[in-house]
Amino acid sequence: MQILLGVTGSIAAYKACDLVSLARKRGHSVRVMMTASATRLVSPTTFEALSDYPVLTDTFAGTTSTMDHIQWAKWAEVMVIAPLSANSLGRLACGLADEVVSTVAMALPRGTPAVLAPAMNTEMWLHPVVQRNRRWLAELERYTIVEPVEKRLACGDFGV
Repeated sequence: MQILLGVTGSIAAYKACDLVSLARKRGHSVRVMMTASATRLVSPTTFEALSDYPVLTDTFAGTTSTMDHIQWAKWAEVMVIAPLSANSLGRLACGLADEVVSTVAMALPRGTPAVLAPAMNTEMWLHPVVQRNRRWLAELERYTIVEPVEKRLACGDFGV
């Protein structure tokens, strides 16, 4: 399977490295795209080494052409955005395509499965605007949303 992984600016970005490793061990091809915030948490070089593909970090500075966002969207058999930050969730909910992950998500062909895995602090997750944005995305029936679970968070809190 050809998996397109979007990594956004959540502290959980380091866990995406495990996703790539597990998928590769199971024989899947994985390409990674990252928001600028995500690159401050995990280096694109890490994902290049794990995936054996260049990492897409800029819509207009493609790996092979300035149309990479279209080509990568067409390449994907499934797109997963994990972690999905509150900021990127809002971008998707409002139809904004102002960085590479949201741009590729907007270019994803209809019918290509898209899985979203939100990851943020409990208070951020429970914020009414974030919950509204989650509902908006769920209503589109274009995305499968993997709801966050309760556990110890990076900040030390326990919660969703």
